[in-house]
Amino acid sequence: MQRFILVTGGVLSSVGKGVLSASIGHLLENQGYSVSLMKLDPYLNVDPGTMNPFEHGEVYVTDDGAETDLDLGHYFRFTHTKLFKESSITSGQIYSAVIGKERKGEYLGKTVQVVPHVTDEIKARIMKLAGKTRSDFVIVEIGGTVGDLESGPFLEAIRQFKQERPQEVLCVHLTYLPYLGTSSEFKTKPTQHSVQLLLSVGIAADIIVCRSEQPIREETRMKISLFCNVRPEHVFSLHDVKTTIYEAPSILSEQKFDTALLRRFGLEAKEGLQNPLSAYIASKKKRSREVTIGLVGKYLTHKDAYKSVHEALDHSGFAVDAAVKLVDVESDLIQSDALAGKKLEGLDGILILGGFGERGWEGKIHAVRYAREHLIPLFGICYGLHAIATEFTRNVLGLKDANTTEVSPETSNPVISLLEEQKTVEEIGGTMRLGSQICNIKPGTRAFEAYQKTRVAERHRHRYEFNRRYCEMFEKNGMVFSGHHEKWNLVEIIELSTHPWLVGVQFHPELISKPLEPHPLYTAFLKAALACQIPEKIVLGKNTSR
Repeated sequence: MQRFILVTGGVLSSVGKGVLSASIGHLLENQGYSVSLMKLDPYLNVDPGTMNPFEHGEVYVTDDGAETDLDLGHYFRFTHTKLFKESSITSGQIYSAVIGKERKGEYLGKTVQVVPHVTDEIKARIMKLAGKTRSDFVIVEIGGTVGDLESGPFLEAIRQFKQERPQEVLCVHLTYLPYLGTSSEFKTKPTQHSVQLLLSVGIAADIIVCRSEQPIREETRMKISLFCNVRPEHVFSLHDVKTTIYEAPSILSEQKFDTALLRRFGLEAKEGLQNPLSAYIASKKKRSREVTIGLVGKYLTHKDAYKSVHEALDHSGFAVDAAVKLVDVESDLIQSDALAGKKLEGLDGILILGGFGERGWEGKIHAVRYAREHLIPLFGICYGLHAIATEFTRNVLGLKDANTTEVSPETSNPVISLLEEQKTVEEIGGTMRLGSQICNIKPGTRAFEAYQKTRVAERHRHRYEFNRRYCEMFEKNGMVFSGHHEKWNLVEIIELSTHPWLVGVQFHPELISKPLEPHPLYTAFLKAALACQIPEKIVLGKNTSR
C-alpha cells in the first residue's frame, strides 16, 4: 500500500515547505523506505522556465528535461529519489490539460467546472507519479499559502484525496511561529489562524511543524496542541539552523518526528539511526582552511537565483576540507578591464554564472579576461562558456567584433550561435535543449582528470552553442575541446592548456551535486583555487600579480 504525505503551509510564503518535504523524504529513506516527491504550484505559468529569476529564483532542470521550481533541487539533494516531469505540476498545466480535453469532447458535453474536472485532473497527476515510481511514500508539497485564492483548487483536490484514502493519507502543516524578543515569548495566534483556515476548507492537520527562530518551549507546544486539535507529540519545531539546511532532518529526528509519522500510518520506526549527513554537518563547523570564490552574474541580489551553484560549491568545499567564502560581483557593474581588476582582485577563483540576454554580458567578458591574464582559476557555466569563448576570440585570436548571436545577431564572427533546431522555434517556454545528455570526455585533459571517466551525463538548459568553424583557430592557440556531445558532436567543455585551470562547460553541473556526492568539476575548481593561493604550486605559470 502506497502512503501519501501532503505538506501544506500557512501564515506566509517561503517559510520552508520545500526543505521540510525534502527532510521528510530523507528521514523516511533513512528508515528504509522508498520515497517520491512532487510539487504542486498554483501559478498559471506552465512552468517557471519563462520567469525572471528575480521573480522566482533559479529554474531547476530534471533528467527528463522539465523546467521546475527550485524546491525540486532540495528534493534531489536531500534524498535518492528520481525526479520526473510528473514531479512538478502547475495550475497552468492542469488548466491546459482540462481545456484540451474539453476541446476534444472528452467530457461528453458536460459543463466543465473546477469541481470535479480540475480537481480530478490534480488527483490524477498525483496518482500518475505514484504509479510511475511505485514508492512506499509519495510526498506532495502544495505551493503557496492556505487562504491564497489561486491555491483553492489544489486544496480542494487534496481534501477529496484525503477523504477518499483516510488510512493512506496524512497532512503535515507547516506554519510560522513568531518570537517576540522584547517580551521573550512565542505568539501562537498566527499558527492557530493558519490551522483554522486549513480546517475551513475541510482539511485537518495531522501533524504541525512550526518554523521559528529558536526551539519552541513545552508550554508553547501544549498551547498549540490545545487550540489546533492535535496531540502534543504531533507538534514539532523546525527552528533556524546554525550552519546548514542539512541539519533540518536531524532537528526533526531528535524530536522523534519520523517515529510519530510512521506510527500515524501504523508502522514501527527504527530507533537510534545515524544521520548519513552527520559528517557533512560536522565539517561545516571545523573546516581547516578557506577559499574565496567570486561569483560573476546578473541575478545575485536574489539569494535563490543561483541556489544550486551555492550548494554545489559547499558540497565540494566538504570534499576539499575548505570553507567557501563567496563574493558576489554584479556583471553589469564591470564596465571595463580596469574595473574588472578592482572588483576581482584578491579572489582565489572566479565563477562565471549562467544567464540570458545582453545585460551584464560585456562585464562577464571583462571578468574572463582578468582571470585568464592573471592566471586565476576560472570556471564558466553555460553562458559562462560563451563568455570564455567570446573573450578568447576577441583578445587572443584578434577578432575584435566576435560575439554571440544572442546579443549581436549581425556579428561577422558569431563564435556562439543559435542551435540548429532552435532556428524554427517560435515559442519560448520549454523549447530549449533541456535535460540529461551524454558528453564524451577526452583523456589527458583537466575534464578527464576531474571525472576519471570518458562518458558522463549532464543536464542542459540552453539555446546557443559554440560555433565549430572556429575550432581549428582555438586549438592552434592552446584551447582544448575536452568534451563533446555524444550524439551531435557539439562542444560541451573547453579548457585552456596554458592556464592553471580555466574550464567552461555548456551544461549545468551544479544540478546533480549532492552533499556526499559533490560534482567533480566543482571539486577540481576549488582544488585549483586552493593551489593558486600558494604561487609556487602553480605548475603552468607563476602568478606574479598576486
